[in-house]
Amino acid sequence: MKTMHKMALIAAIAFGTASTIQAQPAAGEWEITLGGGGIADRDFNNGGFNVDGSLGYFFTDNWELSLRQDMGYTNPNVGGTLWSGSSRIAGDYNFILGKFVPYIGGNIGLSYGTHRSTVGEAGPEAGIKYYILDKTFAFAQGEYQFFFDRANHFGDQARHGQWVFSIGLGLNL
Repeated sequence: MKTMHKMALIAAIAFGTASTIQAQPAAGEWEITLGGGGIADRDFNNGGFNVDGSLGYFFTDNWELSLRQDMGYTNPNVGGTLWSGSSRIAGDYNFILGKFVPYIGGNIGLSYGTHRSTVGEAGPEAGIKYYILDKTFAFAQGEYQFFFDRANHFGDQARHGQWVFSIGLGLNL
């Protein structure tokens, strides 16, 4: 009986290792994502929801450059309905840990909408991908966008930024 349990454990480990080896991004692959989530001001007093998508390219197994687009909607405390969007370029380093692939990086781009004129933005981001199939994954990501619409110091820019969160699905092609 103990031998049977050992064999089952060895088979499970071998199968799990074999399936995680293929469940990773690779150099030269494209990545496409579609997701949705939320946006919130720095203090989480006002917020809304957003839809987003991205197209990325892996220069190495770990380094990815992406184009990202999101559109959001909110009904803030100050009254009225607002839409917002941002278009940005992001660079991320992916830590290959089998089916789990956490990543960190940054982005830079433009933020626009009915609540402000078009402004530059940049900020850090982090997330995690979980490979459901060999090239299909679910992801969760968060970023903070610092706006460059203030001529003052960095602290003023940080106070007027926003959080952007997203969950969704992606494919490596």
